[in-house]
Amino acid sequence: MVTEADFLFPDWDRPVAVRAAVSLRTGGVSSAPFASFNLGDHVGDNPERVARNRAQLQDGLALPGAPRWLHQVHGAHIVDASVTPARQWSPPEADGAVCTGPGIVLAILSADCLPVLACSRDGRRIGAFHAGWRGLLAGVLERGIAAMGVAAREILVYLGPAIGPRRYVVGAEVRAAFLAQDPGAGAFFRAVEDMPAADARAVPDKGRFLADLPGLARHRLRALGVTSVTPSGLCTATDAARFFSHRRDGQTGRMASLIWREVGA
Repeated sequence: MVTEADFLFPDWDRPVAVRAAVSLRTGGVSSAPFASFNLGDHVGDNPERVARNRAQLQDGLALPGAPRWLHQVHGAHIVDASVTPARQWSPPEADGAVCTGPGIVLAILSADCLPVLACSRDGRRIGAFHAGWRGLLAGVLERGIAAMGVAAREILVYLGPAIGPRRYVVGAEVRAAFLAQDPGAGAFFRAVEDMPAADARAVPDKGRFLADLPGLARHRLRALGVTSVTPSGLCTATDAARFFSHRRDGQTGRMASLIWREVGA
């Protein structure tokens, strides 16, 4: 059975009616390479174990309902979870969700990509977005913030655990794609050759770049007018005890980042 020790509870500027949590890899019932609190049903894990983990997630956090899982595709489609009753929910192909009703739990699965949680200052609107480099380029944050339905300055954002800027190697074509959209994005890429020797030994692929995924996300959010952004500062790739990491391990599990508004609030 999972306990509070198997979750992170984000410390960010949010209304008391808005709750958020990030699962760790500890707890749960999955076996290696998914050990042990895997919540992803698309990674090759035993479906019965995933179902048990998801049930423990719901019970461990005393969630007001089952999370509204998405079929994430590294795109920019955003759905409004408020318009579909829980009993009719089937994971849509989307990389973000928003809602206005209480008791609706939004969820993002990740194992290196950046989970982004958001709420309005009055706590009446919440959102959850899945931001890898493809999603950022496609505009998942721009569409997600627009779907919140309030002025950007009224939105509070938390950036969850993701692969950090000392481990996220990408090709020159990825950097070029970001620069084509915004020359200012160049500040968030660093040539592998420019790393200190101790770090460079841990990163292969000379001639490529290290990308600061949380930095890129924060840069884009600020460009939209979002002024309150709280990064977790946690790297999935360097903390094998707490986090799944696809870049580090290949086949592995997924954590969940959750946000919901309390019933009655």
